Amino acid sequence: MNIQKKDNYTLITPTQSSFESFTKEFIVSDFEKENLILNFLDTFKVTSAQVDSFSEISQNKKENGTSFIIIIADFDIDDLEDETLSVVPTLGEAEDTLEMDAIERDLGF
Repeated sequence: MNIQKKDNYTLITPTQSSFESFTKEFIVSDFEKENLILNFLDTFKVTSAQVDSFSEISQNKKENGTSFIIIIADFDIDDLEDETLSVVPTLGEAEDTLEMDAIERDLGF
């Protein structure tokens, strides 16, 4: 797992060969106070069910005033059960979503 600390978020890119091996090593509590972006570009294929498995983490991050964003290039957001998950196709859009989340928190949404 490649972890890059940025000014206002932590970017995590899996280096494992499968989603299952990544989730065994990914411990979200290590990043409790940080905005997280998971980058699945140039990694293994991720299914909508696997993305939905992050729902609780996403909700907990939101309740704690931080963001949780997932980057997947070719993904149909309509396939998700949890419509509140943030899934975007590029790092640039993830950074934009992070800024929008911060604005929403500042406005009290």
